[in-house]
Amino acid sequence: MINLIPYEQLGGADHGWLKAKHHFSFANYQNPHRIRFGPMRVINDDIVAPKTGFDPHPHDNMEIITYVRKGAITHKDDMGNEGRTEAGDVQVMSAGTGVVHSEYNLENEETNLYQIWMFPNKKNVKPRWDAKQFPKEPVTDKLKPLVTGFDHPETDSLKIYQDAVIYAGRLKQGTVIEQTIKEQAYLLCSHGTFEANEVALKKGDGAEITDLNKITITAKSDCEVLLIDLPK
Repeated sequence: MINLIPYEQLGGADHGWLKAKHHFSFANYQNPHRIRFGPMRVINDDIVAPKTGFDPHPHDNMEIITYVRKGAITHKDDMGNEGRTEAGDVQVMSAGTGVVHSEYNLENEETNLYQIWMFPNKKNVKPRWDAKQFPKEPVTDKLKPLVTGFDHPETDSLKIYQDAVIYAGRLKQGTVIEQTIKEQAYLLCSHGTFEANEVALKKGDGAEITDLNKITITAKSDCEVLLIDLPK
């Protein structure tokens, strides 16, 4: 089953410097039917104005993944980490026993990103942060695993404390790929348009995928796809 979550039906908030759309209940958007999907608690589709950002704030026992879609985000934390993550690249943070961090758009243009939070499968770990650049050429056969659990055999991915995989890829118009699903998955259309088993998604849409072990993705235009494979 594929349950489409249209962009227009997402929760949202406009703070001036931040325009956010929420796939699940977050801050002032509270929807009892949209609390979590498996261990995933948050997907925020954020647009951050130039020279603004998230001031230092704390987290604990949460896996926080940032996928940058446009522009760049600059991270700094109380562990001494600092880094700039550009469009198409990813950063991960295991909050564990506790971390304070900031995320700023220091660019001269808007930054658009997905902020993804998952409950960890191991609590009170030592906090950690990591980031990685990934190839940007379009995929032709399958999406690439960018983020995986520590037990996953993929060696080129960023790691998190959860048995989940975040796949992503840019597809040229007309490309058709098959993607396997372990238990359930959440699909995101970062830009462009595509079909998942004939269910149409446009930029900003999401979809919950259950009771399917694979889907066929057809690019109706040049597009960018994220698929988050999750345990139940």
